[in-house]
Amino acid sequence: MAGLGFPPFGVPPFGAPPFNAILFDTLPIGARIVIGTDSSTWVGNYGGVIDGVAFVTNARLFSNIGNQIDGIQSVVRIPVRQITYVSY
Repeated sequence: MAGLGFPPFGVPPFGAPPFNAILFDTLPIGARIVIGTDSSTWVGNYGGVIDGVAFVTNARLFSNIGNQIDGIQSVVRIPVRQITYVSY
């Protein structure tokens, strides 16, 4: 089927669920979460994932060496493609 322009089995919509559904599936809304990106880390409360974007509420941005970059943001939107790690 791959030669006919169809995606191979094992990728959505045929096989496994999308990566973002697996990554955040067990987190309750409001859980304390740390999301790392290439150059920074967000610490806040998990707000959900919609259309490939993770929402973090009451979040603070830190540099990779741990220095606070900015004050508390009420809502931060982080594209799942930019996430390098998640800790909770």
